[in-house]
Amino acid sequence: MIVRDYNEAIKTDRKVSAEGWNSVRLLLKEDNMGFSFHITTIEAGTELPFHYKHHLESVYCISGTGSIEDCQTGEVHRIKPGVMYALDQHDKHIVRGETEMVLACCFNPPVTGQEVHREDGSYAPSE
Repeated sequence: MIVRDYNEAIKTDRKVSAEGWNSVRLLLKEDNMGFSFHITTIEAGTELPFHYKHHLESVYCISGTGSIEDCQTGEVHRIKPGVMYALDQHDKHIVRGETEMVLACCFNPPVTGQEVHREDGSYAPSE
């Protein structure tokens, strides 16, 4: 059994930050669960382009408001508490935070926690 406290994890290297967001990685590849689980905070007024070419991601909004834009179709979906979206087609997208958003995220394959977004918004393929 794995038990982790977010309030403790946020004080460790499991908290990864970049401009406009931070993510506390509660489950990582090393945990051998087949997915990783993160609590991600998007800052208000932030616009973040992502394109997970090698990972599938699902996201559940815990708090805050914003939107996600599908870059292929231009369709924009509202994000608010209770809304989930899944990037099942490696969708290139833009996340916009109207207010600070707290999101629960799962990645498959799991991330190691050391990934850095590349210029195109993706992570490198998992090894």
